[in-house]
Amino acid sequence: MSQKFKNKYRIPSSRLQNWDYGVNGAYFITICTNNRECYFGDIIDSKLEASELGILAEKYWLDIPEHFPYVELGNFVIMPNHVHGILIIDKNASISVETRLIASPPETIYKTGGFAGDKNPMLHDNISKIIRWYKGRCSFEMKKIHADFGWQPRFHDYIIRNEKSFETIQNYIENNPLNWNKDKFYGK
Repeated sequence: MSQKFKNKYRIPSSRLQNWDYGVNGAYFITICTNNRECYFGDIIDSKLEASELGILAEKYWLDIPEHFPYVELGNFVIMPNHVHGILIIDKNASISVETRLIASPPETIYKTGGFAGDKNPMLHDNISKIIRWYKGRCSFEMKKIHADFGWQPRFHDYIIRNEKSFETIQNYIENNPLNWNKDKFYGK
């Protein structure tokens, strides 16, 4: 991390290089609160007793498919200081002829070249855009209740490549509240 850009240290991307995070697939996502503060509630009897912020975190996670119709939710869990979830992108299932012809901009609209054009990841429907919406929506509402609320910058992702991995991750998510006191995010 010794490289600087505009007098700030550059953090190398944790994303898999040469992978398009907008392609159909399943992605395991982990998003942590800033400094791993337990804003979302407490684990009691192996279940989250959600705070107001925990209720909002769940509400907006469940809203993801309404804003991104090509996304299906897999298992997810809201923990005291983080969120685990599986996002399944299936762009083929979400595009009907009527939707494509009426609502979708022509595919060439962003083909202007350079970072401002089709190379700009913020213009494409991908995991980063989904998480940016989720974190932004949560932050907007949660700061009204708890002014100090914040997310850790970035998020962790894992590309799920086979059924065995998918099932292992689903089980991990389901059992996460049971194993809270052994969790690497436990402690605050």
